[in-house]
Amino acid sequence: MRRVILAVTATIAGLVALLSFKSHSPTLAAATGTTGGSSSSSSSSSSSSTVPGEFPTGSVVGKLAAGQSTLLGHVANTVYGPVQVQLVVQDSKIVKVAILEQPTSTIHDIQIGEFAFPRLISETLTAQTAKIDAVSGASYTSEGYIASLQSALDHGI
Repeated sequence: MRRVILAVTATIAGLVALLSFKSHSPTLAAATGTTGGSSSSSSSSSSSSTVPGEFPTGSVVGKLAAGQSTLLGHVANTVYGPVQVQLVVQDSKIVKVAILEQPTSTIHDIQIGEFAFPRLISETLTAQTAKIDAVSGASYTSEGYIASLQSALDHGI
């Protein structure tokens, strides 16, 4: 009888904890698709860790070398916010990747982006396709990146 009471109590406690869980709710900035463009220009000049072939987050390619072109991916809406990539292609080869939009509604979203995007960009430059692995711990962000990357590749290469 004691075990039954203990099991029922534990089940009720678990259900209460589960039902009281608050899921992530995006703020107004993420819902409208704004990424704080005014601060991206100041942060792009101070970025110290870059991946080969990467250019700063939110930047738009200014001057292209001969034979280079840009491909813009569609905005992929994820649970945590929009993700959009831009590619620089030369001779049907991806040479640079930029993250134009990324989830920024919480500090955790920004940390995930700082962790995931360099790995995704590096894998893109190696694979030269959108068939890349998602980053563990950043599943939704990875899915958004891959969807935007695929849409850019569908338009160009």
